[in-house]
Amino acid sequence: MSMIKVDKLTFAYPSSYDNIFENVSFQIDTDWRLGFVGRNGRGKTTFLQLLLGKYEYSGHISTAVTFDYFPFDVPDKSLLTLDILQELCSQAAEWEIIRELSYLKLGAEVLWRPFNTLSNGEQTKTLLAALFLKPGKFLLLDEPTNHLDAPARELVSAYLRRKKGFILVSHDRRFLDNCVDHILAVNRANIEVQNSNFSCWLAEFEQRQQSEQERQQLLHRDIKRLRQAARRTAEWSDKVEASKQGSYDKGYVGHKSAKMMQRAKNLAARQQQAIEEKTGLLQNQENAEPLKLWPLRHHAEVLADFAEVSVAYAGLAGCQPVSFSVRQGERVMLTGANGSGKSSLLKLLLGEELPQAEIKGQLRMASGLIISYVPQDTSFLRGSLRGFAAEQGIDETLFLAILRKLDFSRVQFEKDLAELSAGQQKKVLLAKSLCEQAHIYVWDEPLNYVDIFSRLQLEQLIVDFAPTMLLVEHDLAFQEKVATRFVHLERLDS
Repeated sequence: MSMIKVDKLTFAYPSSYDNIFENVSFQIDTDWRLGFVGRNGRGKTTFLQLLLGKYEYSGHISTAVTFDYFPFDVPDKSLLTLDILQELCSQAAEWEIIRELSYLKLGAEVLWRPFNTLSNGEQTKTLLAALFLKPGKFLLLDEPTNHLDAPARELVSAYLRRKKGFILVSHDRRFLDNCVDHILAVNRANIEVQNSNFSCWLAEFEQRQQSEQERQQLLHRDIKRLRQAARRTAEWSDKVEASKQGSYDKGYVGHKSAKMMQRAKNLAARQQQAIEEKTGLLQNQENAEPLKLWPLRHHAEVLADFAEVSVAYAGLAGCQPVSFSVRQGERVMLTGANGSGKSSLLKLLLGEELPQAEIKGQLRMASGLIISYVPQDTSFLRGSLRGFAAEQGIDETLFLAILRKLDFSRVQFEKDLAELSAGQQKKVLLAKSLCEQAHIYVWDEPLNYVDIFSRLQLEQLIVDFAPTMLLVEHDLAFQEKVATRFVHLERLDS
């Protein structure tokens, strides 16, 4: 057991307008299973990069451990998986690799396949297994659940629960609760460490915010009362001063004047103390303001009807034929293993071409259907926010207002979209969709990299405005909150 000690850490990117960290101090134990949470853009990935020595900073980070980072690039994915894993964890015997893979429900046969033939989920699991076979390393796991389906997330969380000695960045509430024993939270005004799972931390955080809010309201009323009392005291003092003119008992009047002056000083001191206490409250307040949406009503009851539809690609399994409809007001959640064709069905509805795909069945859509789409990929984002709004034909003022509600600071408005964090880029696409009036909202893994507070905002938005939606999302808490119906897709090889 050893410690990672952070003392007076301050850091800003050379091209940035503001500090990511400023005079931050805390310490963590290298035996912990540490969940790292916070709003997008607060510096979670940056802190992991600082631990790896990627950037210069002021302050001190001291530790006796060495670090390893996930995800990492595999330079040649055409190699056999075994060769890649033996290079990553050269001290591990083949039987140890097979044992570790078995914990993740992967058979030994994956070792003899080229790495690029594995699914995204299988690649994630094999690389995690390799990391935990490297002795003496403290692991930095940066959102390992992205693109993993729900069963795979449960499996990986159970695997991590058997381990210790890692920092896990994740926004999936269930996943965090299942595998961490401490929380490192990057708040608005500070960084805190707590011995708990995520749900306990969040409940305590919200309770603390509620208590501070109530205290602030009391202080606000107290300050108002003290100011009124100070005005009355000033008026009395003026009358006493005026009574000195022509008074025979100067001593009595002077004594009364002194008492008034002392009372005024006491009131001013109490008022200042209340103001200072009020200023110290709610510095970590997460202002998750309600979002709004303006879905369109269509004259048809059934907006889309999939009849025995299947999509298969050359060399890949694809999905078994599936039949379902999307009715007005429904929120249909597509579920299924990675590679079962969920995104392909969304693209069919959008009318996108699917090169080298074999499509069977029939898709019928209501006439004049207007669709708003949030894709998985954000890599195409470039240029300014204002330029993006103009290009997409959306109202710039509304677009920026939604981003403010999603915790964009005004300084972020001046950055190139390519410089934003992955979560902030996803919020740009979500804000665009929320600006659009549509009959059906098609969202493909909309929560990848998006922070927990924004997930809660989006959940409440969908419940409040009840848009018609077709979604793919693996966050179980989100699924249960928003979906009105589930459609499960099976792979052809399952």
